[in-house]
Amino acid sequence: MSPYNPVLVEVSRSDAVESEHRGRALVMSSEGAVLWSTGDTDALTYPRSAIKAFQALPMTASGAADSKVLSDEELALCCASHNGEARHIEVADRFLRRLGLEEAAFECGTHWPMGQQATIDLAWQQHKPDARHNNCSGKHLGMLALAVHEGWPVEGYVKPEHPVQQAIRRCIEECCDTSLEGLPLSPDGCTAPTWAMPLHRLALGFARFADPEQLPERYRDGAQRLYKAVVKHPFMVAGTDRYCSEVMAALGDKAFLKVGAEGVYVASIPSLKVGVAIKMDSGSAPAAEVAMSAILMKLGLEVPAKWQAPEIRNRNDILTGHMRPVTGAFEGIAGVHGR
Repeated sequence: MSPYNPVLVEVSRSDAVESEHRGRALVMSSEGAVLWSTGDTDALTYPRSAIKAFQALPMTASGAADSKVLSDEELALCCASHNGEARHIEVADRFLRRLGLEEAAFECGTHWPMGQQATIDLAWQQHKPDARHNNCSGKHLGMLALAVHEGWPVEGYVKPEHPVQQAIRRCIEECCDTSLEGLPLSPDGCTAPTWAMPLHRLALGFARFADPEQLPERYRDGAQRLYKAVVKHPFMVAGTDRYCSEVMAALGDKAFLKVGAEGVYVASIPSLKVGVAIKMDSGSAPAAEVAMSAILMKLGLEVPAKWQAPEIRNRNDILTGHMRPVTGAFEGIAGVHGR
């Protein structure tokens, strides 16, 4: 990790800066031009859950979405890191039934819902979470759908050598114009593999997701279908009081936003044919959200005020400070939408 990445976001308490978050970020065109960047964007980055649209794309491109008659809600769930709220579980159940599979087919593991209220509700009902509550269960349903459609073994679908993961690897390499050969590979939190790549390759992939004509032909229709699904059903991508869902809902069909673990964020903006990729050195998701808001605002998109400089309140709901973008850290972006 470069020690020279700039401070992009700061946390203030009263009139003093209490902490700082360094990071790297860039805005890239679908044709491969870097329109703005800051920090070491050559550094290898695990995209984590930010890459989920490209993990779902081989499934939609294969015809599985049509053969299993998947709804837009179900497609949006494939790209989700969801809260595990009741609606997410209902859609996951329906999706699983379409595949003719049981809950035991999941290989993502189990955790309590990401949403605090969803966890409280589940515990109040004296129920324990299962794999459907895993925030990645939608991604795994997409992987299972691909395996079922292609007639591949369902068991072991998370292993890097499985045909499902090899199809995903090829998709990432072709869409992001990169080779993953020899690059670091690790099981993600849900056990599916995640490959590290330079941050600018991640930005390029999501710029092309915003402009599917720049994608390999076999992925174009599937990418358009996924994009339409996520902007139509932003709640499915995250949930209540989550940045991805609330900002996408406010923007309508203007942008796709997706969080990844450890301070990664991506965006696709079709009207500008650009992609955005962010990685915070601290791994802070809230800091990445503030940085993304600053970039989106500079690109001419209106982000709800609560997400521009989030308030920090104590246990008595007293305002104690803010998390803000650093003044001057995002200069030079404004000209991108007028290029």
